[in-house]
Amino acid sequence: MRQAGDEVPRAVILFGPPGSGKGTQAHLLKEALRAPHISTGDMLRERIASGDALGVQVRELMQAGRLVPDEVVNQLVEDRIGSGDCAGGFILDGYPRTIQQAVELDGKLKRRGFAPVVIHLKVDYNKIIARIAGRRQCPVCGTLYSLSSNPPRRPDLCDEDGAVLAVRDDDREAVIRERLEAYDRQTRPLLEYFAATGNPFHELDGSEGSPQEILSRIAGALRLG
Repeated sequence: MRQAGDEVPRAVILFGPPGSGKGTQAHLLKEALRAPHISTGDMLRERIASGDALGVQVRELMQAGRLVPDEVVNQLVEDRIGSGDCAGGFILDGYPRTIQQAVELDGKLKRRGFAPVVIHLKVDYNKIIARIAGRRQCPVCGTLYSLSSNPPRRPDLCDEDGAVLAVRDDDREAVIRERLEAYDRQTRPLLEYFAATGNPFHELDGSEGSPQEILSRIAGALRLG
């Protein structure tokens, strides 16, 4: 992930609301940068599977339906970015989520010699709502359809077994709007914090274009290629 002339490996911090395609971009960036993609959700699952003391603590918290505290998540991130495969840089997805996590992360990156770069995918929320609310799923075989890009051959019926397609609960417009509003409340202070640090901060259009075209915008911001 070091570029010619770079002295400091970069930590790419990727933000984007639900439905923005952030997960797709994180995967594409992993390939383009040849750098690990670090997802807090994946880290929590991996740590639980490891069976070590911290993994046991995380499992007990999650089984009790409690949020994993900032200090535990911060420790997981610190352990992960200290791994050998992160020495040349990495992509963070889903972290930080709070100002306290952001402050901790900033200190960790400085101590370890990483240069943070924030990429924020801005999207038109109406387009996100239309995209997600247009999804339909077969309750029998699980096939997923999009009314705009991948519609069934017969309206409201599954191509595979003819079952009546359903709208998933988390794809209903009211639920999507609530998730987007929660993202705004949670993320806006973080974006303002990172913008104020003076570190590279890029807001890019994630509403228009194919995944590869959006990747090209990110690559341009990171000065790849």
